[in-house]
Amino acid sequence: MPEMNTSSLPDLIFTILFFFMIVTTMREVTLKVKFVVPAGTELEKLEKKSAVSFIYVGPPTDQLRAQFGSTTRIQLNDRYAEPREVMDFIYQERQSMSDQTAQVVSIKADQRTQMGYITDIKEVLRKSWALKVNYSATHRN
Repeated sequence: MPEMNTSSLPDLIFTILFFFMIVTTMREVTLKVKFVVPAGTELEKLEKKSAVSFIYVGPPTDQLRAQFGSTTRIQLNDRYAEPREVMDFIYQERQSMSDQTAQVVSIKADQRTQMGYITDIKEVLRKSWALKVNYSATHRN
């Protein structure tokens, strides 16, 4: 029986490796709040994800509940924050973008979050001139 020709095997392996390197995205933020986003009917998909800054709002995860309680918290990147700290976060995010006018702030809030908390965040966003605000939701059938 003749031996199998394996001369093209390295090319195949590197092609598969290159494919997975291209399509794989790394999770940038470790979630410290849990949220169930509300459902909606008129939804649009965000086009330019590199220009999106995320603000997570909800109660702490089960692992952190003993330490931080069960009150609603704001998470900016990998840390908890107060509404007044949102302005500095937006400024830092804006400075890291190539097209600063395309910045969109996406609020991923738990559906049980009180609207007053969201309003406080929106007031700070307005003061920091982050006027493109998106609310994350799932599609309602």
